[in-house]
Amino acid sequence: QVQLVESGGGLVQAGGSLRLSCAASGRTFSNNAMGWFRQAPGKEREFVAAISWSGSSTSYADSVKGRFTISRDNAKNMVYLQMNSLTPEDTAVYYCAGRRSPVVSDSRRQYDYWGQGTQVTVSS
Repeated sequence: QVQLVESGGGLVQAGGSLRLSCAASGRTFSNNAMGWFRQAPGKEREFVAAISWSGSSTSYADSVKGRFTISRDNAKNMVYLQMNSLTPEDTAVYYCAGRRSPVVSDSRRQYDYWGQGTQVTVSS
């Protein structure tokens, strides 16, 4: 099992930036691809970004390309999501997720471990 704890959410004005962090504990972390998903009120949970276990491969939703950057530090068991140029449409609960595979995926059904989420609110 891998336990995931997100942090870094909060309230920010449109155009601002936030950096989300995800701390992983439990069994080995470095063989897991990791991802970020988000869920806005009344909407399904959607893919945001993913990174392979080595960090050499990343994937982004079209809506965040060029604005968000996913990264990881396997030595610290951490995954990050740098979010720039935020808009009110980015308002959601953001979830960190891990899968028992080193390969990135944009499908939430491919992920085995989930954090509790952190709220991001962007005001206009």
